[in-house]
Parts: sequence; C-alpha cells; structure tokens
Amino acid sequence: MVAPRAGRQRGFTYLSLIILVAIIGLAAAATLKIGAVIQRSRAEQELLDIGAAFSDALKSYADATPQGLPPQPPSLKELLRDPRFPGTRRHLRKIFVDPMTGKAEWGIVYLGDKTGVIAVYSLSNAQPVKIGNFPQRYAGFEGKKRISEWKFSATVSETAVAGAEKQAQNATIVPISQQSESAPQNITLPAAPAEVVPPAEQLGNPVSPSEESNSPTEKTPTSEPEQPPVEPL
Repeated sequence: MVAPRAGRQRGFTYLSLIILVAIIGLAAAATLKIGAVIQRSRAEQELLDIGAAFSDALKSYADATPQGLPPQPPSLKELLRDPRFPGTRRHLRKIFVDPMTGKAEWGIVYLGDKTGVIAVYSLSNAQPVKIGNFPQRYAGFEGKKRISEWKFSATVSETAVAGAEKQAQNATIVPISQQSESAPQNITLPAAPAEVVPPAEQLGNPVSPSEESNSPTEKTPTSEPEQPPVEPL
C-alpha cells in the first residue's frame, strides 16, 4: 500500500511543477510584452521631441526668410546651414536618427513639385501606442493608425499668437446703432443766421408783442382813402 501512495505523490509533484513552469512562462511573456510596450512608448516620446525640433527649425527658417524668397527650405540640409546668409546660420544642429527605424532617414512632404519642405515624418508604418492625450501642438495626431501619419510641420510662434490675441482684445467694435450715442458731446455747431428786421419806417406802425401774437399770419390790406362824393349833373 505504500508504493501506490508514493507514486501518486510523485505524480502530483510533476503536475505542480508543470503548472509552476507554465505560470513562470506566462509571467515572463507578459513582462517582455510590457517591456516592449514601454520601450515603444519611450521611442514615440523621443520621436515627438525630435519632431518638435524639426517644426521649430522650419519655423525659424521661415521667419528668417528675406523678402522675395520662398519661406520653405529646398531640403533638410538648408536647415543645418542656411545658404541665404554669408555667415554660418543654423536652424537645426543635426539630422536626427529616427527612433522608430534606427536610421537617419525621414519622409518629407514637399510644397508642389519638390520646391520646398513643409513637413517631416517617420517612415515607420507601425501602429502607435499613444493614440490620445497629445499636447496642444500635436492635437492632430489623435486617432492616427500609423506612426508615419504624424506630420511635423512649421508651427506659429507663441509670441505671435499672444500678440494677435492682445490686439483683438484691445480692439473695440461699436455697433452702428450705438455710434450716434458714443459721439463726443462737445461739438460746436455753426451759429444760425440772424433774422433780418426791416426798418420801422417800412413796417408802418409798430406792433406790440401782444398784438403780434394775436394777429393772423397773413397781412390784411390797408383801407383805401375815402373819395369825395360825385355831384350829379
């Protein structure tokens, strides 16, 4: 009776060992998966930082453009050294390595027939881990299904936006219905012409103010002088 019990115990021991190994394997796989997700998330954050550098460089190149020249660089090399100026002027310190592909190769969105760079993006077609909760400057990246859909273009400077908002706040629009009320009150109007009073000898007998108010507006004709009676023949 002792031998069968020992066999059953060894069987339970083997089964427990198999279960333990399976649990360890699952835990290791989950750890590796979590580690890969964390590493991908860090690479995507690094890509956002590099994209911000490209955006700022394109904006700096556009702001420094002399009058009459296009504000977009022909290629990324012009960001490293701007040929439009005699001295060394840099808008970007180097061409970064894409953290998603491990290569210093980038996709470029050109204006027209490759006349100017307007955006830079990664060549990776992988699905992003981050699909929401982006900063304000990357609000258009929400819901994108590919890393290559993150386009980094020139952005408007914060000082320009603040100046435009301040100018809009200082401007006061007065409706047309209120413009007459808001007109200044100290306007001097021209004096009315003085009434010309004819001389007294042309008016005949002067009329007192009380009689003038009671008299009709129209002048009554004066009675003709009496004619002497005509004697019969």
